[in-house]
Amino acid sequence: MSSVPPSPPPRSTYRHGDLRRALLEAGVELARAGGPEAVVLREATRRAGVAPNAAYRHFDNRQALLYAVRSAALAAVARAMEAELAALPQDLPPAEFARANVRAVGAGYLRFAQAETGLFRTAFGPSDDMQQRTQGAPGDPERKGQSGLDPFELLGAALDKMVTAGVLPPERRPGAEFLAWSAVHGLAMLVIAGPLGPLIGPQMQQIGQHLLDMVEKGLSGK
Repeated sequence: MSSVPPSPPPRSTYRHGDLRRALLEAGVELARAGGPEAVVLREATRRAGVAPNAAYRHFDNRQALLYAVRSAALAAVARAMEAELAALPQDLPPAEFARANVRAVGAGYLRFAQAETGLFRTAFGPSDDMQQRTQGAPGDPERKGQSGLDPFELLGAALDKMVTAGVLPPERRPGAEFLAWSAVHGLAMLVIAGPLGPLIGPQMQQIGQHLLDMVEKGLSGK
C-alpha cells in the first residue's frame, strides 16, 4: 500500500482575507495578459475557483476590482523604479547623483512599460488620481513601492534632489513632474501601443536615455 497521502480536495472556502487576495491575484494576471479591459470580475472568480456571488464580499463590482488591480500595478511600477535607483553608485558627486536619479526613475518606467505592457496600461489607464492629488487627498498605500512612495512621488523626489543639488532652479520646480512624466509616458505609449513599436521597440531604452537627457536639460534650462 502506498504511503503517499491522498491529495487534498480543492478548497471551496477561504480563510478571511484569502479570497480577496486570490481574486486580486487573478485580476492582476488578467491585466498582465490583456490590460485593463481584461479585468472582469466573473473571470476572476472563475480563476479563483469560487462562485461569482462570493466575490461581492470583497469587491462590490468590476470597477472595485480594477481599482485594486491598478493599485497593485502601480506598486509594481514603483518597485521597478526603485530597482533602478538602488543600482546607482552611491559615491557620485551630488549634482551627478541627482541627475542619475531622474534618469533611473525614467529608465525604470520605460523598462516596466516594455516588459509588462498589460500591467503598465492598467496602471495608467483613465482614473481620478490626479484630481484627488490636486484636492489634497492622500495616496493609496497599496500603490506604493518599498520606499513608501508611488511612481509619481518617486519622480517628485528625484526632481527635489535636483533642486537640492543646485541642478534644477527652484523657480522651475513647480509642475516639473507633469512635463517629465508626459514626455516619458508619451514615448512608452508610442512604442507599446502606437506606430513606433516596430521601428524603435528594440532600442527603446537607448532612445529613452536620449529623451531623458532632453527632459533633464529642458527642466534645468542648461
